[in-house]
Parts: sequence; C-alpha cells; structure tokens
Amino acid sequence: MSSLEELFCDLDDFCKWFEPQWFSMLITQGIKIRKRSRSPSLSEVMSILVAFHQNH
Repeated sequence: MSSLEELFCDLDDFCKWFEPQWFSMLITQGIKIRKRSRSPSLSEVMSILVAFHQNH
C-alpha cells in the first residue's frame, strides 16, 4: 500500500462487503440500529487508524 488513496480504496471495498453481512446479523439477533450518516463512514475511520499505525 503505497498511498493513502490506495489504502482507502482497499478498506472501502472490504467495508462494502462486510457491512451488509454485519447488518443482517444484527437484524436477525433483534438488535435495532440507526443508519444515519452523522459521522465518517467505517472505511474512512479505518483508513485513518491504519495510516496512523503505519506511521508510528
């Protein structure tokens, strides 16, 4: 991973695969969640965290 943009794209692809499965598990377990975008997306947060840890 040579750039932040590549990192974000890889994580975004993963999140697009992971989030629907995660939400379906929550729904089947009876847990209600809100789907508002009041904060950065999961892939944005993960990109920041991974980039931070790569630099330290």
